[in-house]
Amino acid sequence: MSRAVGRNVVRKDGAAKAAGRARYVDDLSLPGLLHARTVRSAIPCGMITGLRLPFDTSGFTIVGPRDIPGRNVVSLITDDQPCLAEGEVRHVAEPILLLAHEDRERLAAAVVEIDYRAQDPVFDAAQSPRVFKRVSIGKGDIDEGFRQADFIVEGEYRTGHQEHLYIEPNGMLAIPGDGGITVVGSLQCPYYVHRALAALLGLPEGKVRVVQAETGGGFGGKEEYPSMIAGHACLLALKSGRPVKLVYDRAEDMLATTKRHPSVVRHRTGVTRGGRLTAMDIDVLMDGGAYCTLSPVVLSRGCLHATGPYRCDHVRVNGRVVMTNTPPNGAFRGFGAPQTLFAAEVQMERVAEALGMDPSRLREMNALRSGDTTATGQVLGRDTAALDVLRAAVARSGYRRKRREYRGTNRGIGLSLFFHGAGFTGSGEVTLQSKASLELTPGGVRILASSTDIGQGQRTVHAQIVADALGVPYEAVEVAVADTSQVPDSGPTVASRTTMVVGGLLKQCAAEMRKALGPLTPAAYLRKHGPLVVTKQYEPPPGLVWDDGTYRGSAYGSYGWACDVIEVERDPVTEEIRPLRVTTAHEVGKAIFPLGVRGQIEGGTAQGLGYALLEEVVMRDGAMANAQLTNYIVPTTLDTPPIDVVLLEKPYAHGPYGAKGVGEMPLDGVAPAVVNAIRSLGVDIREIPATPERVMAAAHAEAGKTKARGERREARGKGTHR
Repeated sequence: MSRAVGRNVVRKDGAAKAAGRARYVDDLSLPGLLHARTVRSAIPCGMITGLRLPFDTSGFTIVGPRDIPGRNVVSLITDDQPCLAEGEVRHVAEPILLLAHEDRERLAAAVVEIDYRAQDPVFDAAQSPRVFKRVSIGKGDIDEGFRQADFIVEGEYRTGHQEHLYIEPNGMLAIPGDGGITVVGSLQCPYYVHRALAALLGLPEGKVRVVQAETGGGFGGKEEYPSMIAGHACLLALKSGRPVKLVYDRAEDMLATTKRHPSVVRHRTGVTRGGRLTAMDIDVLMDGGAYCTLSPVVLSRGCLHATGPYRCDHVRVNGRVVMTNTPPNGAFRGFGAPQTLFAAEVQMERVAEALGMDPSRLREMNALRSGDTTATGQVLGRDTAALDVLRAAVARSGYRRKRREYRGTNRGIGLSLFFHGAGFTGSGEVTLQSKASLELTPGGVRILASSTDIGQGQRTVHAQIVADALGVPYEAVEVAVADTSQVPDSGPTVASRTTMVVGGLLKQCAAEMRKALGPLTPAAYLRKHGPLVVTKQYEPPPGLVWDDGTYRGSAYGSYGWACDVIEVERDPVTEEIRPLRVTTAHEVGKAIFPLGVRGQIEGGTAQGLGYALLEEVVMRDGAMANAQLTNYIVPTTLDTPPIDVVLLEKPYAHGPYGAKGVGEMPLDGVAPAVVNAIRSLGVDIREIPATPERVMAAAHAEAGKTKARGERREARGKGTHR
């Protein structure tokens, strides 16, 4: 039995570790610190025709596009987004000018006058002429699939923006010196920021240093956006020659930063009378906002999950993500999968309804099994667990019994079956060429990796893996600060990959170091042989082949599998939907840190409840009109029902101790389970969040349909009597 993996461990020296990290920032000498501010566009689309500074500019550092020493881009996938708008603006709150001053009051009082020539904006994604990315996935013959069908069920499903609402807003501290720049900030991906700064500032990579400060949450919102705010802080620091701190308040963070991509997904499903799926024709439209950011890969993951975890011989998925004149959308926990899985699972409920079949039976009949092929032709391995999680959740929740008992009451119950690919899509991991290292210390070992802890427990999990593989106590493992001058590029802390991929590299490092140590203790080895650092680079598992051009092959090394059963209560007066209980079964390969895994599932479920019921970004003239916590509502502990978590383990052969990813999957299935529970109450919701207003409108529409059906029956009856 391993000593750390699979146990809930507590680091006895945790306080000392935290203090050491805090001292790093406290010890910095910051004479002449400047505070910074971003001047932003007030219109969604147009040209800048004039700019004036009608205030005393003495003591101010002012940066515009012409002050950028490198390329005026936020370097990512497509270099289409400027760090500072130059001439054209594409969205409200687009950065135009930067100000810094040592006096916060003078900084806040400075008024910048900007003249624009407004142009007609595009807010409707369906009307956008500019496409960032298209994806097409095909399997079999879609026309033949529909010929085999006894029924064809169609549906359209919509999801809106979602705000990350991490507890700590974006913030950066930039410190110039020695011909370069150091940035300390709240971020997920140090090397993303590092590469973006080198391009923006025109500096060699060795002159740019990025250090992650303790980060109060990310959820994807601190994946790509920190490159923007870090660039702004650095431009001001280099021009002034002084340290600069740039921290957003909550309103600015909500107004200006990325959100989850809104979507419209259309399904056309063929099915036999017995319930076998014969055809899936799916169209996915996503709103990317004003610039590309990570939209191509968000669309890619969304389309790859659009079928849900179901076997079907004839599949066609077409997707596109387009530009609109709203703030750019970007990474968010789930990364496109929550949008398309919502549509897939609500559509499955409609198919079951059309057949008069128990929804759980329909899913059981069509769920993917080991040896089945996905829409891309990937053959699923022995760790496939769709049936396992479905049966566990249905049995644990009493789904079938409660579904009967709740009929005719104001309580409903719904389920969703879903999966999530772990790691980067397709060839992404090969392209990243991630590295991780272990450094021997007198007391044990130090982990060197750029993976960041943003509240998900990465430091704990990595230390557990290394401790077991190296055969040392958990307390003997240190975790280095994510500092680009000290640690290799382990890839971004995203895509449910940190345990499976980076943890796997660290396990390999530990195994090699254990052989090198032999019978010697770390201290004895260092005295005899000197320093020892072991580095490993990612190599794809054998047989993992992917073609980015055709979207054929193995999209992911492995998948996690999950099933949610959610019970709700409908208020007959206010139409508010209150979740009563969540039963969720998750198959995660191996739970390295079970308490942390449960925490991820509970937190993701709560965030999914907000997505399903509460969190509505109100866009008005291209700007978020409710960019404050008084009217952007997220679940509190009072809104969160009991969550019963069932953990299942089917080890992945190429994950450390069998582990897969778990960080994103818990959010994927919540919204469809909630909406399916509402449907069991006779209310047809096809857009989230399912606010009381939407529930009321859907209930009235359903009542109108019922009345019309009754009138038609009555008319037919009268005709017969005549």
